[in-house]
Amino acid sequence: MVLKNKIAAPDWTALRLTDRIKPNLRVLFVGINPGVRSAVTGHHFAGFSNRFWKLLYDSRLVPEPINHEQDDRLTEWGLGLTNLIARPSPGINELRPAEYVDGWTVLDAKIRRYRPDVLALVGVTVYRSILPLISKRISDPRPNVIGPQRLSIHGARVFVLPNPSGRNANFSYSEMLDAFVRLRRFTERRRSALEPV
Repeated sequence: MVLKNKIAAPDWTALRLTDRIKPNLRVLFVGINPGVRSAVTGHHFAGFSNRFWKLLYDSRLVPEPINHEQDDRLTEWGLGLTNLIARPSPGINELRPAEYVDGWTVLDAKIRRYRPDVLALVGVTVYRSILPLISKRISDPRPNVIGPQRLSIHGARVFVLPNPSGRNANFSYSEMLDAFVRLRRFTERRRSALEPV
């Protein structure tokens, strides 16, 4: 039996995404970690079944439809992207506990440096992952609740969104969209409250 030469797949495990971030964003979206397709393409939320980009447009957080290949445009609208853990993986089951701790240290420094108005955690899992690391800052954690939390980190209000991955069967598209619309309205109210009269 003769085997054909196989072309080696690229080693995506060493790849890292570029944060889409700048000072004083309206919203900094934080995913748990990049998936394999995101790592390979070099763009956030690139999974075939991921609905993040559609939700951004349908909720009117962005004024025009964009996709993962245009993730660098988000800062034009005061939005940014980063991840709790930089290392890509096919799923979160492969992440190690120490990566969450190290990831939080890096994320905490980014929040302190860039001062977003709202920190949107993309998925309840992200919130549950950092909650033990920040629980001293809050008296009433509500880790199962989608929406604004009773928590600010370096002045950024925390808002929890459903994970837009196609693997997330806990929320319908309509429920996800409702959460993204609530985020838009929340940021609009915060911005209008901060504007000088």
